[in-house]
Amino acid sequence: MKLRTALALATLSLTATLASAQQGISKDEITLGSIQDLSGPLAGFGKQARMGMQLAVDEINEQGGINGRKIKLLVEDSGYDPKKAVLAAQKLVNQDKIFMMVGHIGTAQNMAAMPVQFEKNVINFFPITAAREMYEPFHKLKYSFAATYFDQMRNAVPKLVKEKGAKKVCTIYQDDDFGLEVLRGGEAGLKTLNMEFAEKTSFKRGATDFSSQVSKMQSSGCEMIVMGTIIRETIGTIGTSRKLGYNPVFLGSSAAYTDLIHKIGGKAMDGLYATMTVQNPYTDEQSQPIRFWANKYKTKFTDEPTVFSVYGYNIINTFANAATKAGKNLSTESFIKVMDTLSIPPDIFGSAPATFSPTKRLGSDASRLSQIQDGKWKAVSDYMGGGAKK
Repeated sequence: MKLRTALALATLSLTATLASAQQGISKDEITLGSIQDLSGPLAGFGKQARMGMQLAVDEINEQGGINGRKIKLLVEDSGYDPKKAVLAAQKLVNQDKIFMMVGHIGTAQNMAAMPVQFEKNVINFFPITAAREMYEPFHKLKYSFAATYFDQMRNAVPKLVKEKGAKKVCTIYQDDDFGLEVLRGGEAGLKTLNMEFAEKTSFKRGATDFSSQVSKMQSSGCEMIVMGTIIRETIGTIGTSRKLGYNPVFLGSSAAYTDLIHKIGGKAMDGLYATMTVQNPYTDEQSQPIRFWANKYKTKFTDEPTVFSVYGYNIINTFANAATKAGKNLSTESFIKVMDTLSIPPDIFGSAPATFSPTKRLGSDASRLSQIQDGKWKAVSDYMGGGAKK
């Protein structure tokens, strides 16, 4: 009888221990999940973000991991479809039992997946989107690193309008959460100059023909166009404009800040402005640390790195930094406790410094302007917003 009681108590104790164990954390491993677009319109971004993450994971694991635990990174494909993102989140959270979602790409996709994660106390860490919803409204499980599209445009639009002396400013934007953020940020920036958009035109996600939108802006005499566009929409809009002999000032957000713009669009893309938070890592970059990193990446993956490679790399390294500080008893709560006082200094890629607190879930709202000159992105301004240093 005593033996049976002892066995029952032992079983109860083990059950309680297992029940209180942190999902995604074992004695030797930390399981992280990420949802990328690997087959849809942002597959170029998703592939690079995944490889940047993998490079960081491999480096960390080669050095012994995080307090003796290796990182296991599981990546699912959303195809840039919010419905698929939900299914991917359900698999990662409920079946694979990840500790944390890292670097999930896409605004609508994150919005759809977050409820699945939050139900199981899984943090949404540094999603690759600059939407305000990634940290607002406040939720203890939200952490964002990207200056929002709203703040990027709010700061950049008036600066460029003044520099170029533009009288008629217009916008073309994707008809979804992402495009609307660019639109609203541009409106807020123009308001500081007592101006409004002279013309607004939108397109559905996945559109490939922009001739009617460009003709509308050309006939309205738009001198500057604020673009809520990503890759092919940016190239399509500018390419169509050049063919029509129409050459306004084009300004995109960080979603258009990618080497794919000038690699695919060619010489026609010269002159495009975009906001950015880290430099694109060219393998012949003048900065030696960036050049070294870019060539290491290229050697490993036989592919040129992009700014999305840097996002992925930095996301994993920031996670590792905070997780290491959380100690051996890593849990969602101990991780949050570290993040509440975390400061991230500028890195080799020129990021603005970032800080977090119990009430601040966005690291930095600062961004700066870059322009395609002779087929490459060149930084052309200091950081705007956030009081961040150059």
